[in-house]
Amino acid sequence: MAIQNKPLSKDIISQAIIDSFKKLNPLGMMKNPVMFVVEVGTFITLILSIKPDIFGFSTVGRGYNTVVFFILLFTVLFANFAEALAEGRGKAQADTLRKTKSETMAKVKQKDGSYKEIPSTSLRKGDIVRVDTGEIIPSDGEIIEGLASIDESAITGESAPVIKEAGGDFSSVTGGTRVVSDYIIVKVMTDPGESFLDRMISLVEGAARQKTPNEIALTTLLAVLTLIFLFVIITLVPIANFLKVNLDVATLIALLVCLIPTTIGGLLSAIGIAGMNRVTQFNVLAMSGKAVEAAGDINTMILDKTGTITFGNRMASEFVPVSNMSQQEVTLAALKASVKDETPEGRSVVELAHKQGVHWNESEYAGAEIVEFTAETRMSGLNLKDGMEIRKGAVDAIKQYVTAKGGNIPSDIEEKATTIAKAGGTPLAVAINNKVYGVINLKDTVKPGLKERFAELREMGIKTIMCTGDNPLTAATIAAEAGVDEFIAEAKPEDKIAAIQREQDEGKLVAMTGDGTNDAPALAQADVGLAMNSGTMAAKEAANMIDLDSDPTKLLSVIAIGKQLLITRGALTTFSISNDIAKYFAIIPALFITAIPQLQSLNIMGLSSPKSAILSALIFNAIIIPLLIPIAMKGAKYKAMDSNRLLSRNLLVYGLGGVIVPFIGIKIIDLIVAALV
Repeated sequence: MAIQNKPLSKDIISQAIIDSFKKLNPLGMMKNPVMFVVEVGTFITLILSIKPDIFGFSTVGRGYNTVVFFILLFTVLFANFAEALAEGRGKAQADTLRKTKSETMAKVKQKDGSYKEIPSTSLRKGDIVRVDTGEIIPSDGEIIEGLASIDESAITGESAPVIKEAGGDFSSVTGGTRVVSDYIIVKVMTDPGESFLDRMISLVEGAARQKTPNEIALTTLLAVLTLIFLFVIITLVPIANFLKVNLDVATLIALLVCLIPTTIGGLLSAIGIAGMNRVTQFNVLAMSGKAVEAAGDINTMILDKTGTITFGNRMASEFVPVSNMSQQEVTLAALKASVKDETPEGRSVVELAHKQGVHWNESEYAGAEIVEFTAETRMSGLNLKDGMEIRKGAVDAIKQYVTAKGGNIPSDIEEKATTIAKAGGTPLAVAINNKVYGVINLKDTVKPGLKERFAELREMGIKTIMCTGDNPLTAATIAAEAGVDEFIAEAKPEDKIAAIQREQDEGKLVAMTGDGTNDAPALAQADVGLAMNSGTMAAKEAANMIDLDSDPTKLLSVIAIGKQLLITRGALTTFSISNDIAKYFAIIPALFITAIPQLQSLNIMGLSSPKSAILSALIFNAIIIPLLIPIAMKGAKYKAMDSNRLLSRNLLVYGLGGVIVPFIGIKIIDLIVAALV
């Protein structure tokens, strides 16, 4: 589960530098209490650089105050640069999407049946539009007529076109994608400003990003720590006066900035934005940072079998005769039952029958009554004018149907259906009037590599549950082949919700993927709901993440990104707070060593002078932020392992590193400062 990162362009870096200065606006800086305090200190030292004695007697001149001012200014700018850099990728992508949206025209159906071309921004919910070959789909909607190949690379980056058609779970289309063959009639499902493209623009550029609960809690903690150290600095003034030690305002500000957690304060926002961006780079649109964060704490994953664990293209692979029926008879019966079935499975039956040389004259079923499949009957078929009734459906449903008509059930049907189910197929029985002709084997295939990925999740302590409408035998076979922990067979929408609620009642966080309207309630119930972009509008509205590639296994990568986000924030917070230990040893002895010579024993770094010690600590405090920007942007190194082991590892690396690195860094800077002075 390696996290991908695209290189930053020169344009993004240049714009981030400009934005670093724009973000100096105090109204914006107030949202980050730590860096706002640093900015206030920067402004005060600027005044001291111009008039050193503005607050009374000063033992330092303009030079010292000016140096402190520039160090503090660069500290703030580096923090702003980290945030601006994290925002840069999203803004660049948003500009491209906005241009696509503004230039698109739409052909809207009028009352007289004609079509009138208008700007896509004028479309309203309920409008009917026609999109022909080569044209851009103007807004989100559902296909109500036609079948077309659609290029979704504008939003997914994937060049291979996808097939969309009216009816079923793959009728949803997204504004900004392009029709590359045939035509479609689309019903617009959103009003202006509410489309998927509008939301994507807002989210990727960061305008809609809200702080997550963990981020708010950490910001509050940092604000409290800053307030505590502010009181500490204030109390140092009377202590210094008592010891007859002159503490200049610039020195007190330098001390405050070094003691407050400026490192994590400067990088906190960038970490959150970069986490959202990493999800976007995987072509997953997160509706909030909270969803990304929640993904890092997931305990249970609920996955649909079809399209998630398997490829989802159940196709007729063979026709199995029962009793004394011939191969020709069962093939013709299956063809008759499917000739008006427009589902992918139905079309595959017709195609297989034709490949085997079996055809049925269209005149024989002209005017036939089509019997649609329903969840209650679990059958479909035709009623011909001559009274012939043809049915295809679940084996037990066909058995009940035939029995009700006075027919006999072949003795070998159960055995043959069980054989198909054990092999991972789905058996469908075929009957004409009161006679069973045979069984259709609908076969699906488990996606390669899933078993290894599920094993990886198990190592991380995440349980996987497969939901399927298949019978228990088929479900058990697929579950064993895929390597999931549990499965729910013959699952209905309410069964998925019940499974999610059961896990949540045990205090677990649950993630789910889905693409159909029947998945919408469960997607809304889950803590992390990942909807497929190829799915229905209902599913996408209910979820808090949308996978633009429509790859349900993407949830595994989203979990990795969520964990990496939490680990990065925790690691850099640990490093930032650990940094303060070295600064205490650098600055405290420097301030009071003249009044209390015994403090010399704390000067373990052997710093040159009090001024050098303060400046060295302040310079280190400033340069550590840009040095940590790559970690904030890319995320801390993440490996799939138990959370306790991962926590121990990062405490060792970033906690101990946060103590050792400043001692080395401050000492090196002190040697350079002493040489220059």
